[in-house]
Amino acid sequence: MFVFANLLNALAIILSWALTIYMWIIIIRALISWVNPDPYNPIVQFLYNVTEPVLYPIRKRLPYMGGIDISPLIVLLIIIFLQSFLVATIRDMAIRMSGF
Repeated sequence: MFVFANLLNALAIILSWALTIYMWIIIIRALISWVNPDPYNPIVQFLYNVTEPVLYPIRKRLPYMGGIDISPLIVLLIIIFLQSFLVATIRDMAIRMSGF
């Protein structure tokens, strides 16, 4: 049973890191959007391609707010929730399975 507990713990760590990295990518995209970036820059294209599939559905459901895009903020709140709830739950399951 300890092997499965270690697997869950590793999954929780990897998920936490992935969510943290994605959170920073969202923050960088939001910051870059303030300065009129070159759309042909490969970094800008990467940021757009990685974040737009998540931001677009949220942006589509939000009402028009006079040009202010709060979809990155909503995604950040979702990521924080996932880190606080999902990752913590997986870690707790791993701890309970290992018997400590």
